[in-house]
Amino acid sequence: MACPLCTSTSTDAFFADAWRRYHHCARCDLVFVDPAQLPPASEEKAQYDLHENDPDDPGYRRFLSRLATPLLQRLAPQSSGLDYGCGPGPALARMLEEAGHRVALYDPLYQPGKDVLESRYDFVTCTEVVEHFHQPARDWQQLVSLLRPGGWLAVMTCWREAGADFGGWHYRRDPTHVSFYSMATLEWLAHHYRLALDCPDRNVALFRQAP
Repeated sequence: MACPLCTSTSTDAFFADAWRRYHHCARCDLVFVDPAQLPPASEEKAQYDLHENDPDDPGYRRFLSRLATPLLQRLAPQSSGLDYGCGPGPALARMLEEAGHRVALYDPLYQPGKDVLESRYDFVTCTEVVEHFHQPARDWQQLVSLLRPGGWLAVMTCWREAGADFGGWHYRRDPTHVSFYSMATLEWLAHHYRLALDCPDRNVALFRQAP
């Protein structure tokens, strides 16, 4: 079975329960749900609609600040960005706008206008999104293509720790989570797309396009 991220066929069975089967790629270290068991879009939206991502919720803002704070430290004043996978309540975009930046929105379900995908940006944010990618090779290529020279791609997702109990991991239990990244996966992505990688906090990765 080919890896949906790096296309390597050096994959093997990783974990299975009564619900789903998971595979592991020896090349990029991605763990992914069996393609035959990916959830349909209707099931995904029903799950997303249960999320309470209120832009005015102080707790949610604190959570997002783990990415926003280090990103803001690296941005030039009045930068232009895109919140990719913003969801129904784009709290992160509002936080970045409050700091003086311009932020466009894209989400295949809630902000589906694709005209914003035809521009290039000083930064692209992608929080709690990449784990939902059914076709990560295609989607990561799109993310990188949205960057201007010197631009930042800011990603937040729970990393899979080597040797941890995957079966008991809460993150895999969300039925819409289908792609699971480790630090080795992030390093593969940085090398493959020729990006610099900085991880200022747990589960936060900042990739930079060469100037």
